[in-house]
Amino acid sequence: MQRIAQAARTMLADRLLPFWKSLRDGEYGGYCGYMDFDLRLDRQAEKGCILNSRILWFFSEAAMVLKDDSIIPYARHACRFLTEKCLDREEGGVYWSVSFDGQPLDATKHTYNQAFAIYALSAYYRLTGEAEALALAKNLFDLIETRCADSGGYLEAFTRDFRPASNEKLSENGIMAERTMNTLLHVFEGYSGLYQAGKSPEISAAMERILDIYASKVYNPRLRRQEVFFDKDYRTLIDLTSYGHDIESSWLIDWGCGLLENPALTEKIAAINSALADSVLRTAFNGSLANECERGVVDTHRVWWVQAEALLGFVNEYGKHPDRTDCRDAAASLWRYITEKVEDRRPGGEWFWRLDEAGEPDREKPVVEPWKCPYHNGRMCMELIRRNPDVFV
Repeated sequence: MQRIAQAARTMLADRLLPFWKSLRDGEYGGYCGYMDFDLRLDRQAEKGCILNSRILWFFSEAAMVLKDDSIIPYARHACRFLTEKCLDREEGGVYWSVSFDGQPLDATKHTYNQAFAIYALSAYYRLTGEAEALALAKNLFDLIETRCADSGGYLEAFTRDFRPASNEKLSENGIMAERTMNTLLHVFEGYSGLYQAGKSPEISAAMERILDIYASKVYNPRLRRQEVFFDKDYRTLIDLTSYGHDIESSWLIDWGCGLLENPALTEKIAAINSALADSVLRTAFNGSLANECERGVVDTHRVWWVQAEALLGFVNEYGKHPDRTDCRDAAASLWRYITEKVEDRRPGGEWFWRLDEAGEPDREKPVVEPWKCPYHNGRMCMELIRRNPDVFV
């Protein structure tokens, strides 16, 4: 694990950081929003606000993990664009996307998007101590709790002025969901980042509420998986197992729950997360991880973010249970797969979006677009470093 962490530090410093720094838009602000498979950058493509939030989070966390102040200006550049162009100062909240020159393009307000802005601004505050960033993150927390939540949990999509809207953006597989596992997970993640930045009873209460929904509504103990898409009453809409989200949740929810320092809650949630990780390992892993299984049919594509989260999920499970050498070995296999197949070794490359089961990259998938970001692979590298501090020796 220490050797992998050292290699992850090299990947972060020598490939991921230079790649994303190169997308800095010095003319219009933020970071360019699209690069095709052939590494052609489109400087006039839309700029997804989720993408820019994740870039802000990435540079903020990388500066802290690597103890490298030279990264701070890139985080500051991202924060300026997020707060000046992506944030709606009239109606509140963060837009879905803006144009290349920072004009509102898709004014949808999605709960998922607000959560990532909280996550990013909280990390930036922890890096810089800039009080405005924390105040904005807290304002977005209040906005979610007052305008995006109901008695049952969290709703999904809204118009610019927060009237309910249909949830195309976080619905897939031919259904339309009123609630999703994915939004719940990342609201919890955003709140966890905010709790790191400034603990308060309001944030911890919201986190505990989410964990209760996770344990009682989202996790399916019979199938040892999370259900993915729901109606408003948490009736599942489709027979779908998302291996990537299950393994991501297994470590990410452990992390957030641990911040609350509630031993009984930690024990309860850790058991669920261990069951998720074990199920993914036994049903979907063979040196790399399949994408999902819908109605018994496995999507065998190897998606970049799924591999990154799987490696962390197995590392986390090995850390909890040192006798689980199968999880340690799975993480090592994933590292080999990532470096041999997923990492794009072309000059100026980053990671391929998706590969087929034979390991051939999908040339139709871009290298950068509103969902393709440095969040999953960057976080993988940083978590490995955090869990193995000797890599700085």
